Formats: sequence, C-alpha cells, structure tokens
Amino acid sequence: MQARDIMSTRVVTVAPDVSVEDIAKLLLDAGISAVPVVDAQGHPLGIVSEGDLMSRSENEAEPRRSWWLDLLAGTEDRARDYIKRHGHTAADVMTSDIVTVREDTPVGEIAALLEKRRIKRVPVVHDGKLVGIVSRADLLRGLAAHKEHMPSLHTPDDRSIRKAIDELVAREGWVTHGSFSVIVAEGAVELWGLVDSEEERHALKIAIGDIEGVRSIEDHLGLIPPYLRGT
Repeated sequence: MQARDIMSTRVVTVAPDVSVEDIAKLLLDAGISAVPVVDAQGHPLGIVSEGDLMSRSENEAEPRRSWWLDLLAGTEDRARDYIKRHGHTAADVMTSDIVTVREDTPVGEIAALLEKRRIKRVPVVHDGKLVGIVSRADLLRGLAAHKEHMPSLHTPDDRSIRKAIDELVAREGWVTHGSFSVIVAEGAVELWGLVDSEEERHALKIAIGDIEGVRSIEDHLGLIPPYLRGT
C-alpha cells in the first residue's frame, strides 16, 4: 500500500499572502486542523496549523521571554520569532521546514516519518506539485481497510487453525500448564484450561484472534491460584 492509496486528494490550500484571520476562519469552516501553503504553480511552501495560530499573541502586554534565552538566540532567531508571533499572512506564520513524500512512498515509511518527526500529516507531491496529503487518520483508515479486504488464497480448516494455535503456544511460551486445551469447530475456538494471570489470558486471546480463519473465541480459562504458581 502506497501514499496514493490512502491520501486525501481534495486538499484545501492557501496562497502565501492570505491573511491570518482568513486562515483561522477557513480552518473553522472546513473543519480541518491545518492547511498547506502553496505558490501559484502548486508547489508546497509550508503548512499553517492550529498550533501555529495558537502560538501567536495579539496582546501587547505579552511578557518577554527570559533574558538568558535572548542571549542564546541570535538576532535572526529573535526576528523570526517575532514574525511568527505577530505576522499577518500565511507566509509569516507558516511552518516552512516541511517534509514531503511521493505518491509511491510505502505507507510503512510514512508512518515511521510521522512518528520520527512528531508531525500529524505530510504533503504528497508529484513533480514537486502538491497532489494530496496523508494524515494520521488516513493511515488508520488505510490500515483498517487493508486488513478487512486483504485477499486470502484459502480458508483454513479447523485442523489448520488448531495447528497454528498449538505452534503459537509453543513458540510464545505463555502457557506453562499441561491442562490447557483448544477446541476448534468451523472457525469458532474454545479455550479450556488454566493460566497464571489475566495478562496471560488477554495476550493469548489477542494472538489467537489474529490467526487466519478464527471467527470467534470462547474463553473457559481459569486462573491458577497464587500459591500454586511456579509449581
């Protein structure tokens, strides 16, 4: 699955000279949390988000930042900070240090990029022009749809499911009691026996639920009394 498979293509954009007030109104009216800034040819220049607008202050009585921060920051940084807080257009307040992806960028790479950069969305470009945007919500929807419609070469029978469960239990090593047993009938799994903890029970059900062909899980597992654990 690639960016083109999950990206939103109807992207609301603004020009660099659009006013901050108009951007705020646009975000509210469109029900979105950020808007890309593009030039006349459609090349992305930056993004203005709710966070960029909320960091502004129109209050002239705004307290100055600590003097030691001013010492550490150069004049260029202080000037840029002032523009960001008091500017009037998209070009003034936008985050210009943006990263983009191509239409054929794998979804896994996009997810890793969002996590690494701590961002919520990434523009998608073709020949340098904006063609879409992928947000965290797009990733989640794409993952859900992919899992739901993932093709299967065959439908496992009950014997194959039982074998997969036995291999899982042996591999993970959660269940250490010989009384554990499994019944599989038409994809419905019944779990019988004893486990050491609720965490063990929960992990077992999650793992079995991910096995292809399992339609339901009926839990008849009991808990080992604390004084018998480890014996």
